[in-house]
Amino acid sequence: MNRLLPLPVVVPLLGAALTLLLATRPRLQRTVSVLCLSGTLTVAVLLLVQAYRHGPMVLAVGAWPAPVGIVLVADQLAALMLVVSSAVTLCVLLYSIGQGQSDLGESTPVTIFHPTYLVLTAGVTNAFLAGDLFNLFVGFEILLAASFVLITLGGTETRIRTGSTYVVVSILSSMIFLAAVGLVYAATGTLNLAQLAQRLDDLPDGVRLTLELMLLLAFAIKAAVFPLSAWLPDSYPTAPAPVTAVFAGLLTKVGVYAIIRTQTLLFPGGQVDGLLMVVAGLTMIVGILGAVAQSDLKRLFSFTLVSHIGYMIFGVALSTAAGLSGAIFYVVHHITIQTTLFLVAGLVEERAGSTDLRRLGGLARVAPLLGVLFFVPAMNLAGVPPFSGFLGKLGLLQAGVAAGGPLPWTLVAAGTLTSLLTLYVASRVWNIAFWRSPRLPTTEPVVRLPRLMVGATVGLVAFGMTLTVLAGPIFDVTADAAADLLSRTPYVRAVLPGGAP
Repeated sequence: MNRLLPLPVVVPLLGAALTLLLATRPRLQRTVSVLCLSGTLTVAVLLLVQAYRHGPMVLAVGAWPAPVGIVLVADQLAALMLVVSSAVTLCVLLYSIGQGQSDLGESTPVTIFHPTYLVLTAGVTNAFLAGDLFNLFVGFEILLAASFVLITLGGTETRIRTGSTYVVVSILSSMIFLAAVGLVYAATGTLNLAQLAQRLDDLPDGVRLTLELMLLLAFAIKAAVFPLSAWLPDSYPTAPAPVTAVFAGLLTKVGVYAIIRTQTLLFPGGQVDGLLMVVAGLTMIVGILGAVAQSDLKRLFSFTLVSHIGYMIFGVALSTAAGLSGAIFYVVHHITIQTTLFLVAGLVEERAGSTDLRRLGGLARVAPLLGVLFFVPAMNLAGVPPFSGFLGKLGLLQAGVAAGGPLPWTLVAAGTLTSLLTLYVASRVWNIAFWRSPRLPTTEPVVRLPRLMVGATVGLVAFGMTLTVLAGPIFDVTADAAADLLSRTPYVRAVLPGGAP
C-alpha cells in the first residue's frame, strides 16, 4: 500500500500535462480531469483505511531513506484530509463543467482551467503528505502558483485588482515560511519532520520559540487567522464561483493543517497556547461581526469562513486529545459545508443574476430546490442540531470546559456567541433572498440552472449530511489521529524506524 502514496500527487500532475495537450479537445479535457480526480479519491480512501488499521505509511521518494531523502507520510490525519479534499475537488470540478467554466468564454479560458485546477489539487495533496518542511513549502508553492492563475481567470479589471492583493499576501507569507525553513535547518541540520521532533527539544527556549512563531505567522496568514485575514474577503468573492468555492473550502484548511502538524509534532508543550486562544477568540468574533454587516452573499460567506477558522485554532490551542479531535472533525466539516455554500452562491448568481441581497427575493418560491440547497448547509454551519456543525462545536466546547481556566471559558463563550450570530446571519439571508419578495429588479434575465451544477451541489449537501450520519466513526478516526499527534511516537517510528537522532 505504501506504493500508492505518490499517486494523489502524481496523477493530478500527469492529468494537468495531458489536459494541456488536449486544449483544443474540451470534451476529452473534461473526461481526463474527472477520471484523474476520481482516481485520486479512490486512492485516498484506500490510504485512510490502511492508516486507520495499520498506522502511518511512509514512502522514501527515489529510494533515499529518511532523513536524507524526501519522504511522503500518510497517517490518519493526512489520509482523512486527502479523502475530504479529493471528494470536494471532484464535486467542484463537476460543478464547473456544468457552469461552462471549461468552455471558451470571457470568464474562464478553456486552455488553462483544467490543467491549472489539477495542479492546484496536486499542491494540496502534496502538502498533506509532506514529511519534511521543505516539501511542505513546495506543496504550498504549487497550490499558490495555480491559485494565482485561477483567481484572475478572465483578466477582468476587478479580478486583476483583487487578485493582486491575494498574490502579494501569498508571496509575503511564502517568504516568511522560506526564511523559517532556512533558520530551522541552520539550527537543527535537518528539515525532516520526524527528526525535527527529536532535535528541536534540545534547542535553547528562545531559539525554539522564535522558530515556532515564524512558522505560525506564515501559516496563520495562509489560514486567514485574525488579524492576518483582511485580504480574504476582498480576494475570494470576485473569482468564478467554482474557484471561490475550492479556495474557501481547501486553501485556508491547508494552513490550518500545517498549524496542527507543526504544533503537535514539532512544538509540543503549549508555549504559545495562550496566544493561540486569544487569536482564536478574535477570529471568531471579528469574522462573524463582519458577516453580519455584509449585503453581498459571497462577501458574507467569506467572513463566515474567517470566523469559523477560529474554532479550529481553539481546538489546537487546547493541546488536549479532545480539543485536537474536535478541531480535526471541524476541519472536515467546514471544508465540506463552506464549499457547498459558495457553490450555492454561484447557483443564486446563475439563477437571479446577482448575489446582492438587496436585489434578491422570492427564490424559495421560484426555485424551491435551491432553497433547500441553501437551508441545509446554512443550518449546518450555524450548528443547529443534529447536524455535523453542532456535533463539531459541541466537541470543541466540551473540550474547552474540560480544560478549564479563564481563557478556555472565554473561548467557550465566544464560540457560543459566534454560533448564535451565524444562525442570525443564515436566517437573515434566508428571509431576504429566499422568503420575501424582491425589492429591486435584477439586472440579468432569470435562467434555468444547469443540471450538472445542481447535481454537484446536491452531492456536496449529501456529503455534509453523511458527516452527520457517520459522526461516530469519524470521531473515532479523529480521536485516534489526535492521540497519535500528541504522542508523536507512531509518526516518528514510522519515518525513522532505526531511531535516527
